Amino acid sequence: MKIKIMIVDDDSTTRKILGMYVRQKGFEVVMAENGFDALEKLARERVSLIMTDLNMPNMDGIELIKNLKANPDYADIPAMMITTESDDVERQKAMAAGAAAYLVKPVSGDAVAGHVKEIIKQFFAGGHNA
Repeated sequence: MKIKIMIVDDDSTTRKILGMYVRQKGFEVVMAENGFDALEKLARERVSLIMTDLNMPNMDGIELIKNLKANPDYADIPAMMITTESDDVERQKAMAAGAAAYLVKPVSGDAVAGHVKEIIKQFFAGGHNA
């Protein structure tokens, strides 16, 4: 079974780099440009994990996570924040909204892959299905 990861970032270069990182580890990738785009794509495609930027137009990463957690269809999908914001207040807001991890850019492929694997392991340990 292939695990599919959604990458949500308004910067196309960041989406490509993160996509390359996770594809190299054998995961499938779905791309979205912002929170609204992500929610539209989730209506059509089931994903196992969402990686989202914090600062995006229309709907930022925290609002996206809040929307996911408020929707029974998506509430069980873990979300990982990957952002340039190293501020502890933003980190606390993201974690309070339900983020499973908070990584500060620039990130290495190994760091991303390590967090993805750990989150997915915890997800499955909790009795969820990809």
